[in-house]
Amino acid sequence: MKVFVTGGAGYIGSICVEALLDEGHTVTVFDNLSEGHRSAIDPRVKFVHADLGDRAKITQAMRESQAEAVMHFGANALVGESMVNPGKYFRNNVANGVNLLDAMLECGVKKIVFSSTCATYGNPIKVPLTEDHPQNPLNPYGASKLMFEQILKWYDHAHQIKHVIFRYFNAAGCTAKYGEHHKVETHLIPNIFSVALGKKAHLEIYGTDYDTQDGTCIRDYIHILDLAQAHIRALKRQESTIYNLGNGEGYSVRHVLNAARKITGHPVPAIEKPRRPGDASRLISGSSRAATELGWAPRFPKIEDIVESAWKWHRTHPDGYPD
Repeated sequence: MKVFVTGGAGYIGSICVEALLDEGHTVTVFDNLSEGHRSAIDPRVKFVHADLGDRAKITQAMRESQAEAVMHFGANALVGESMVNPGKYFRNNVANGVNLLDAMLECGVKKIVFSSTCATYGNPIKVPLTEDHPQNPLNPYGASKLMFEQILKWYDHAHQIKHVIFRYFNAAGCTAKYGEHHKVETHLIPNIFSVALGKKAHLEIYGTDYDTQDGTCIRDYIHILDLAQAHIRALKRQESTIYNLGNGEGYSVRHVLNAARKITGHPVPAIEKPRRPGDASRLISGSSRAATELGWAPRFPKIEDIVESAWKWHRTHPDGYPD
């Protein structure tokens, strides 16, 4: 297929693009590089350096790409920033998303795969979380993703644009070529590597008194290659639907840290800090719907394999991408 990918210079987008290309699809990447990196753009794609705020440019690029489907990764995704600058999140994640959908209408593109988040659920009432869990986001980031999910449903109703919504849990890991380099890094594994690579003196662990086996938060980590495979399978889906994407297994902060200590050979000293507001003790995905309907299952469920793949990339790219 000819696939139009927004945010294809970012962490998840770049690796999904690599997987699409490896499976024979033709890809156009549309990215403003505000969060992504030019070096993360696969040389096999056509790259359009433009902003989702410019509907005319989206429409022109989409028409020229002869797109048959859209994968939408372009978004702002920092929870803390969203709390102090909500307008940025509603503008980019919601209003600019409408620009994308209207360009799809104008170009006759009837399929979109959307990168959503488990942050739409808020505090879990039950674990594991399934797709029918109540959605009550705790921050503008999660709220903006939920709003766009709702917009997709109405565009399907009014215009028959079919959607597959993926609610991610914790994406992690790397490929040999592409990895995780955020300009503001909030994710656990790359922050551990910053210590192992001598860029930080210690790791900070937020909360050690949760109702878990070792007192630290438990999260569901999913290998980025497993995410990519789910997106590729979604292209064949004919009806609109929503899937959680996670391992269904939870790993505590200390479990991940100890795995990284073993793999890096570095002691990675850690300092215990108080809990952060809004952090749930356990967030674990129920992904049986994706297994049943897409025939999808994680190929790399072990945290050790996820951490090792990420360490290989970070060790050879200690400063991340050069641009």
